[in-house]
Amino acid sequence: MTPAKACIAPIGVVRRWALLASTHPDLAARPHRPSEANDSARTCGSVPNVLESLIGTILSQNTSARNSTAAKRGLDAAFGRNNFEAVARARTEDVVEAIKTGGLANKKAAVIQQILQEVHEKHGEYSLQHLAAVADRDVVSGKGKGRSEVSDEEAMQELVSYNGVGPKTASCVLLFCLGRSSFPVDTHVFRLSRLLGWVPQKANRVTAQAHLDLKIPDDLKYGLHVLMVGHGRRCKGCKGSSGAKSECVLKKWLRENKAAKEEDLEAKIEDAEKLERLEAGVSFVKEED
Repeated sequence: MTPAKACIAPIGVVRRWALLASTHPDLAARPHRPSEANDSARTCGSVPNVLESLIGTILSQNTSARNSTAAKRGLDAAFGRNNFEAVARARTEDVVEAIKTGGLANKKAAVIQQILQEVHEKHGEYSLQHLAAVADRDVVSGKGKGRSEVSDEEAMQELVSYNGVGPKTASCVLLFCLGRSSFPVDTHVFRLSRLLGWVPQKANRVTAQAHLDLKIPDDLKYGLHVLMVGHGRRCKGCKGSSGAKSECVLKKWLRENKAAKEEDLEAKIEDAEKLERLEAGVSFVKEED
């Protein structure tokens, strides 16, 4: 799939990153190493175990961080942390019961068990650690003399080959677990990208991610993703008609530097939100918050 063209220049990305960083200085702008101490659902998969990262990211879909954290803790309490075989062999209703606090438990339980079965069939074990295999490469900076034994594209293609895993979920695993250069597009990133004119007008979230992943400089992908998600959650001024009377630093910048009209900015936001609702209504959304 070749993404359609849209107006996005590297210098513009750097300046919007700087604007958001100054607005939200408390948000992490540099990658953090995955940690065993993290909850994979709350941290978008920032744990060393790749399969745990994938499951945690699935649990985080369409729910709050609080609810997804409780769901992951429930799964670990019921079956043991990273006891993937026990989860795969369990009755689906038992998995549903364990993760019920996270919402969409019936669908998520089925997806998780299906993925575990597919991984075991493909590799003969419940593990995706081969995707973390790198040669002479720093997991935080993504830089090094060597080449990944599994390339970013190869890792992405394997992850999305499993039923229930789409580009955004896979991208989160690449970025937060594997330390790869990837740019996940969730509902907030999609809305703000439409507002800034960074993606084609007719792009949906999947094509927007493909476009942005090519255009965003690798060294800004982690920081810009975190800042856009954080801003999207906090700012009332960039949430459609409900935020029409609230200020937003991005809308202010567009008015002052691009002579954008408030009604046009609101229309872009509302169009993005409408498209999100339409996409969510036709299928189980693989790529949600």
